[in-house]
Amino acid sequence: MRYIFLMIFLSCTGLIGYAVYLQLFENLLPCPLCVAQRIVYWIIGITALVAYLNQASSSLLKIYRGLIVLFSITGAVIAARHAWLIRFPESFECGISPEEAFLNALPLAQWWPMMFEANGDCADTSWKFILLTIPDWSLIAFIFIGVATLLSGLKSK
Repeated sequence: MRYIFLMIFLSCTGLIGYAVYLQLFENLLPCPLCVAQRIVYWIIGITALVAYLNQASSSLLKIYRGLIVLFSITGAVIAARHAWLIRFPESFECGISPEEAFLNALPLAQWWPMMFEANGDCADTSWKFILLTIPDWSLIAFIFIGVATLLSGLKSK
């Protein structure tokens, strides 16, 4: 059942890759909440890769599963907040906000600005697929990753 970790890693890689495609070719700049979600996808992906490559005991695999579920919940909360903000943009100012200043001051944003620098508008809805926005799909992905991880732990018993 370690292959679930490989699938999670590949899913996170694909999601991050598509986010970069949207940024570079569709000119959708990431907002602070988008960057926070990217960071969580990176953390989940790296954790899943380490879990896949590690010939660990079942107790260590439980720790990896727990971390991935925890990170998935964190990402889902961020994505849900972002989706809520899109539906109610008057309730939150997401221009040059403290979140944007904080994220852009992180070493990650200095080291790899194309990936981690927040310059977009959180309430932008210029991209939709089947009536859902990017944060809606991101929320679905975080939930799917968390549930798949939980189910893999149940199945391996």
